[in-house]
Amino acid sequence: MLNSMRKHGITLALFAAVTTGLTALVYQLTKSTVAHQAALQQQALLDQVIPAEYYDNDLQKECFLVSDPALGSAAPRRLYLARKQGQPIGAVLETTAPDGYSGAIQLLVAADFNGTVFGSRVVEHHETPGLGDKIELRISNWITYFSGKTIDGPDDKRWAVKKDGGMFDQFTGATITPRAVVNAIARTALFIKTLPTKLDTLPTCGGTE
Repeated sequence: MLNSMRKHGITLALFAAVTTGLTALVYQLTKSTVAHQAALQQQALLDQVIPAEYYDNDLQKECFLVSDPALGSAAPRRLYLARKQGQPIGAVLETTAPDGYSGAIQLLVAADFNGTVFGSRVVEHHETPGLGDKIELRISNWITYFSGKTIDGPDDKRWAVKKDGGMFDQFTGATITPRAVVNAIARTALFIKTLPTKLDTLPTCGGTE
């Protein structure tokens, strides 16, 4: 009985060692491929919010971390600095609309330092299908209407849904969701306007840059 238990124990130990070794080997062999695919997916998302002709640097290699209540969360957010011929011209920034109808809405917003939005996309949300989900590009093109719009300051009344006297459409039966997105993009564009004086002090993304 004791010898049998020892044999089973040794077999299990060897199996565990081999399995662990194979898992580590597969991880090492696929790590670069996974990282490459992730980088391609991230670049594809960046391309949706900032046209390639606006910048000539590698955005993913100029990744910084910023924290500010204007971005809808206390967590550090990634910022990708756009340059043209070496000069910073704008940024792409992760941001949050914390007051969506069904919770926080995660966005990616690109703008220049004059308050003009290059583009914006919703990257995650839990809004009601058929109502609030029109913020998603695959459902409607509503999110594209921000491109080319400029915000002059925090009191720019145009940056609101039409129900509140602004220039952006709300959805039939759903005003809370578009209102939250409009406000979040406005706050983010205003934050990007303040960046030129902060660029030298921003920490990099470390392993993600």
